[in-house]
Amino acid sequence: MPARSTALAGLARRQAARQLPAAIRPAFTTAATARPSSSSLSRAAPLRAFSSTPRRAGGNVPARADYKKLTAADVEAFKSFLSTPASSLFTTIASPDGSWTPVNEDDLIGYNKDWMDKYVGHSQLLLKPKSTEEVSKIMAYCYKERIAVVPQGGNTGLVGGGTPVYDEVILSTEAMKEVRHFDEVSGILTADGGAILESLSNYLHPKGYMMPLDLGAKGSCHIAGNISTNAGGLRLLRYGSLHGTVLGIEAVLPDEKGTILSVGMPGGRGGALRKDNTGYDLKQLFIGAEGTLGIVTGVSIMTPRLSSAVNVAVLSVPDFKGVQKVFQETRGHLGEILSAFEFWDQEGLELVLHHTGQKTPFEGEPEGGRAFYVLIETSGSNNDHDSEKLGSLLEHLLESEVIADGVLAQDETQVASLWSLRESMPEAAGKLGKVYKYDLSMPVKDMYSLVEEARVRFEEHGLIKDGSIKSVVGYGHIGDGNLHINIVADRWDEKIEKTIEPWIYEATAARSGSISAEHGLGVMKAPYVGYSKSDESIDVMQAIRKLFDPRGILSPYKYLPPVKEPQAAN
Repeated sequence: MPARSTALAGLARRQAARQLPAAIRPAFTTAATARPSSSSLSRAAPLRAFSSTPRRAGGNVPARADYKKLTAADVEAFKSFLSTPASSLFTTIASPDGSWTPVNEDDLIGYNKDWMDKYVGHSQLLLKPKSTEEVSKIMAYCYKERIAVVPQGGNTGLVGGGTPVYDEVILSTEAMKEVRHFDEVSGILTADGGAILESLSNYLHPKGYMMPLDLGAKGSCHIAGNISTNAGGLRLLRYGSLHGTVLGIEAVLPDEKGTILSVGMPGGRGGALRKDNTGYDLKQLFIGAEGTLGIVTGVSIMTPRLSSAVNVAVLSVPDFKGVQKVFQETRGHLGEILSAFEFWDQEGLELVLHHTGQKTPFEGEPEGGRAFYVLIETSGSNNDHDSEKLGSLLEHLLESEVIADGVLAQDETQVASLWSLRESMPEAAGKLGKVYKYDLSMPVKDMYSLVEEARVRFEEHGLIKDGSIKSVVGYGHIGDGNLHINIVADRWDEKIEKTIEPWIYEATAARSGSISAEHGLGVMKAPYVGYSKSDESIDVMQAIRKLFDPRGILSPYKYLPPVKEPQAAN
């Protein structure tokens, strides 16, 4: 047995006193970096910061379809649908009789642009309805007049799904944010679609419950947006996907009535039930549909009990093969208490440390100058039990020399500090430059080879040497095979984009992967769905979309490739 392992004898028995092996030290005590968050927007002064130079609406986007261009008469109609138009309607279109005050284009910029300053539209009208009934009236009118609409939640998306491509009406759910009902026996929460994820978490915590998903953008993202993109987040490994936790959906359809479809919601037929096998499970169609079938205005979701014992460790691993080995051993040792297993590379760690000013929590430099890092989180109800299981795992990993170093959080502050190493990565990349973000899934064994292949490709194209690409960072959720590649460039540039796309989708398909794991398709990936889905699957999805949205007014140009017109017979 290696000499360093002798200090581990009896570790499992000492966990209650938190006496740690020499190579597993208490975590650093630097104040935790806050998770990315932004306040709700106001029409007078948007709080998001954006470049004043518009970029583009996205590559390979079809020309504007023949949707109606807005007139003052349309604005007047929308105004009549809203209970508080002064705080629910904002338009650059002038009123003929002074019945509303137009806003400047700059007042809408926080809604016309995404937060990355990558996708930009030119909508003249922002609507913030306060009820499902108001949404229904709006959609019925848009159907009648064939006015294109883009639903928007917290505008935290990464693929241009929530911003206009051209001049679509922006329908924001941010004024619909109330908790409707919570059953403290079953743990079923019912809320408006515009409820912010973090607000729901804060509502649940005093009651001993928690949301089943956790995202870096939790302070801004809306639960309807989470559902519409089928967001996975950091704890999918423990609590599963939204396809399993969402029990009910309320959505407004883009038809002549603005039909309000309520499936599995309290007060309706059937209610919010964990078991209901009567007919097709319609709610599943809206999970991950990105607002192309209807606008989600309400949700019922199963919430788990809040864990009273949470442990977090971050370990240094020599190579990606070691990351896989640690994951295997972790699942075997921790079983039901394992709630998260994240990884990132050396480039990711250095990026975050530079951005936050934190010092590395590890002693010395990794062998060869680089390593991989894994974050393990356990969640349970008995701290002694969980600490003993985690201690046994760490002792085993050290004795078998699978890991080189590690730190273990001793309190909530240190838990947040260790999590910040992972959660600060997107923000850190954004501070360094313009970030081409790719969210992919594939067999775990193939995940990091794609990152390495990307670096070689950029070297061959001279993009590293000339400084066009500053860094390529790989990180993600090992537990569900979800890889995030952040390619940090000095600018948005067509040459860079063409070097990345469609190569990255071809490389993903070659690994039997998916081009979208949890961020959605939006305008960015719509042309490339064929890399992950067959022609037959795409045809069926197009047919479903047309059934729900026969006039094609919801989120046009996005989600699926343009419909191919049938060829005339010879």
